[in-house]
Amino acid sequence: MTNSSVKILIVDDEPPIRKLLRVGLTTEGYSVVETGNARDAVDRIRDERPDLVLLDLGLPDMPGHDLLEKWRGELLEQPIIILSSRTDEAGIVRALELGADDYVTKPFGMKELVARIRVALRHKLQQQGERPVFQTGDLSVDLVKRIVRVAGKEVKLSPREYDILRILVQHAGKVITHQHLLKQVWGSSADVQYLRVYVRQLRQKIERSPDDPQYITTETGVGYRLREADLENQ
Repeated sequence: MTNSSVKILIVDDEPPIRKLLRVGLTTEGYSVVETGNARDAVDRIRDERPDLVLLDLGLPDMPGHDLLEKWRGELLEQPIIILSSRTDEAGIVRALELGADDYVTKPFGMKELVARIRVALRHKLQQQGERPVFQTGDLSVDLVKRIVRVAGKEVKLSPREYDILRILVQHAGKVITHQHLLKQVWGSSADVQYLRVYVRQLRQKIERSPDDPQYITTETGVGYRLREADLENQ
């Protein structure tokens, strides 16, 4: 899929932000549709069928969280990246739990945003293809055989360490919240400290420098993000 065939819907009530996004994204070769309110966004997403949505949380006629929840409740499959000047962890976590694929805080750099867009689009394609072997750098995870290798050498993980890594692999490049991981691995809202202990152990086994991780990075107060798959494995 080339950039010229990718349509992005911008939902933001600030005209200067929409102009910045429109100019930057069209320069990158994307097709852009835009609106400043939730009511029009509902019509645009139905009529225009965009490949990805950039959604501001502070809309004038409906909170962005509510619009996100509505769309995901309707099983909308397009990746949704949150754009917001809000930096509070609770708001970010709520958006991710409601189904946002990523978030970018204002002000943002266009290069960073374009990179996040590419990751979200690749993740969607990866989900559709469900590749059995994930590869990023020296890390390889065979989801069928449950074999993890680093630089070609097999690494033994505990069941919970593997479950955490498996979930991160399935959503590589995307932020996964603490609560989502706890629910998926422990089956309940266990203490987040348990998760931190297992992630630390996991990093000891797969990272060259656990204190400066290259694969599993921390989104402070929110969760974790696994580095996306190498391009040749997409």
